[in-house]
Amino acid sequence: SSVIRELFSYGLERKKVVGADKVYDFSLGNPSIPAPHQVKDAIAKLLEEPAEVLHGYSPASGDPGVKETLAQSVNRRFGTHFTGANFYMTVGAAASLSICINAVTNPGDEFITFAPFFPEYTVWVENAKAKLLINPADTESFQIDFDAFEGLLSPKTKGIIINSPNNPSGVVYSAETIQKLADVLRRKEKEYGHAIYLIADEPYREIVYEGVEVPYVPNYYENTFVCYSYSKSLSLPGERIGYIIVPDEMEDSKRVMAAVNGAGRALGFVCAPVLFQRVAAMCADVPSDIAAYARNRDLLYNGLTELGYECVRPQGAFYLFVKSPEPDANAFSERAKKHDVLIVPSDSFGCPGYVRISYCVAEKTIVDSMPAFKAIMEEVKAEQK
Repeated sequence: SSVIRELFSYGLERKKVVGADKVYDFSLGNPSIPAPHQVKDAIAKLLEEPAEVLHGYSPASGDPGVKETLAQSVNRRFGTHFTGANFYMTVGAAASLSICINAVTNPGDEFITFAPFFPEYTVWVENAKAKLLINPADTESFQIDFDAFEGLLSPKTKGIIINSPNNPSGVVYSAETIQKLADVLRRKEKEYGHAIYLIADEPYREIVYEGVEVPYVPNYYENTFVCYSYSKSLSLPGERIGYIIVPDEMEDSKRVMAAVNGAGRALGFVCAPVLFQRVAAMCADVPSDIAAYARNRDLLYNGLTELGYECVRPQGAFYLFVKSPEPDANAFSERAKKHDVLIVPSDSFGCPGYVRISYCVAEKTIVDSMPAFKAIMEEVKAEQK
């Protein structure tokens, strides 16, 4: 099981012992902001429909009306020209990524991702009998280190996985970074004589601060899969609803979409939850309320840096990626655990020496945790003298 889930489970048990207010659980990206009222309104309205309509199957790729509505919403926002035929509804972004990887992969293929990255990428790639190569992190900016990247590319490269805004660093890849990545991939496609797919993992797209713009990747590179989820933007992680976009501009796009449908079938996804397909369509243009996340980010970033912790100030998502004050991040995470502070060590993110701190929690949790973070830092400094 994942380190993140193990910490979360530990926290649930620990809260039973010492009380929920005494455990500062920063382990899981579980949104603390309630879903917008439009979600509740949509559910209430949909529950009035006949049961066979509301709870029956949709086509495997999703309800045609839902897909058309989502296409129109994306087109308005990003200047694209998708139709419902470009969409495949999924059980969240995890299913989207796993389906895309399985759709295009042959055993022995290679994928590349950029550290730090969500650890489950390794699981999904290896499950498709492929290999995941890790591009080392540029810990100054957490943008892409292109010198290292070009050294990882080879004729075996089938795809690249990017996540922006990034979990765990909170960094947004700039338009310059995305354009440079697209230029490199087009050059390598010509050299190798086959498509290289760019899989854009985008559950945090709407969670950005100070007007930071997240480049829409299909507008830069034709062979792009968009893997989206409403888990973060509408605070619906448990409802498991998202989609894949396969643009018409993608090489052999109709065959690729057929492969997406085939991969979904092979992986056992009959169809995405119909009720929440309909909710997603009804709430497609509902804005995310990120004011609380912005306050939490500033509280946590300012509080920790004042105590001597080091990290890059995040532009998006809801994580702080903090340099461990002792070399072994796992040891530091265990040390924090003794103070009932639950933070995730970074080794599985491909960037040792850091911890991820999720700030999609109650503001009170951050405020109350500061004495514990101070005690932890003082403990480390005392041992290093």
